[in-house]
Amino acid sequence: MQEHLIRLDSMHRVLFTRHVFAPGNPLLRDLLAREEPVRLLVFVDDQVAQALPELVASIQGYAEAHADFLTLAAAPVLLPGGEGCKNDFRHVEHCWREIHEAGLDRHSCVLVVGGGAILDLVGFAAATAHRGVRLVRLPTTTLSQGDGGVGVKNGVNYFGKKNWVGSFAVPFAVVNDFAFLESLPERERRNGLIEAIKVAMIRDAAFFERMEGMKEDLAQLDQSAIETVVRRSAELHVEHIATGGDPFELGSARPLDFGHWAA
Repeated sequence: MQEHLIRLDSMHRVLFTRHVFAPGNPLLRDLLAREEPVRLLVFVDDQVAQALPELVASIQGYAEAHADFLTLAAAPVLLPGGEGCKNDFRHVEHCWREIHEAGLDRHSCVLVVGGGAILDLVGFAAATAHRGVRLVRLPTTTLSQGDGGVGVKNGVNYFGKKNWVGSFAVPFAVVNDFAFLESLPERERRNGLIEAIKVAMIRDAAFFERMEGMKEDLAQLDQSAIETVVRRSAELHVEHIATGGDPFELGSARPLDFGHWAA
């Protein structure tokens, strides 16, 4: 018997910016640019849209300002946020329907703006539509920017079990826009700091010590300190996925899942 080994490489982009939908910010335009304008469907966490009433108009304005590079296939779609959105499979079907009715194909792109639950939901829908439509994630919480939003997993809850239905799918890109963090309630701003402490204890003692030195600023939720911690947490998560030897979790060692809860 002859065995032929094939190696497939994946590119995983994690980018950092502020005010990604400001017309003068070229990041998203340059990220998606092709010979012809990319057709884009945007899903938005309704909790984020409520906190930032100008967000949907900003998305539409950005597309108009860069019409040579991207075009909205439909108006941005609002979805209910929070873990509850993953408990009802009709939300997945809703996403599929929007993708279908917008006429997206594998050359198109889905962009999702929101917290970790919405990223999971829309990520699963995008990964299974047409066997995979390009996905750009815009996490909006400290937890999703520093942890789940930069990973390669998606999923929804089923049979009363967390993420029972899901897949591993490397997103086309993750864009961490730190300006989103400024609108978060205090509790939400702190959540991602806990995850950063955990990953520092697992993978980077120097980072843990650096956070100790920043404890007063972090306790006061200083924006600069939060951005520093979230950025390094994201980098450590991506480094683990890329170099940990088991990006798709075929083994039983899953150190980044320490402390996670089960539905």
